[in-house]
Amino acid sequence: MAANQRAAVRKGTRRGTLSRGAIVRAAVALADREGLAHLSMRALAKELGVEAMSLYHHVPNKDDVLDGMVDHVFAEIHLPVVGSADWRGELRRRCVSGREAMLRHPWAVGLMDSRPNAGIETLLHHDAVVGCLRQAGFAWPMVSHAMVLLDAHLYGFMVQELSLPAVDSEELGELAMQMLDAPSVALPHLAAFTSEHVLRPGYRFGDEFEIGLDLLLDAIEDRLEADDGAQR
Repeated sequence: MAANQRAAVRKGTRRGTLSRGAIVRAAVALADREGLAHLSMRALAKELGVEAMSLYHHVPNKDDVLDGMVDHVFAEIHLPVVGSADWRGELRRRCVSGREAMLRHPWAVGLMDSRPNAGIETLLHHDAVVGCLRQAGFAWPMVSHAMVLLDAHLYGFMVQELSLPAVDSEELGELAMQMLDAPSVALPHLAAFTSEHVLRPGYRFGDEFEIGLDLLLDAIEDRLEADDGAQR
């Protein structure tokens, strides 16, 4: 949250407009800027320019704030249109926008499906994913398989992407060479992969997300066609 935005929030709270929504938005801004480890009720009160005890008139505890933060992120992700003829496009857009949301809010990756008290945006999101697959013609077991596969790709990729060091292409080359500089071990395949693919101009790890997503959707679509054929 920029200094002028923070001042506006504080001005609003002094006028008695403090609410759960305002608290959650401030918590999201604080976590985006400083990381989830720095989020506390005291720090949140400071962010809002109020006394910590005043927060408890609107939220019972920090867990409720975390639930609200997760719901805030789910609200930023594309909600698949149930019944759309392009079910694949709807789920693809959902996953791509999910990655974009978690790049904006890196702290959210480990929280998205771990909160015991799901908010309305979270529930609506999962309901739409289930409905999109079901209306496309998938049997219930395949709805489950597809959801697990797509979420595993989305969340797993984000854990990996956000764990990578933030380096430019030149630094990436230096880092790769350092990793491969192991005089007691021969690594011909990894060395060839690094020099002939990873270090080529234009390579970005993030581009792998949509390629992998399309491979998964290909497999899911193939299963739908195979199941349809078996029923005829």
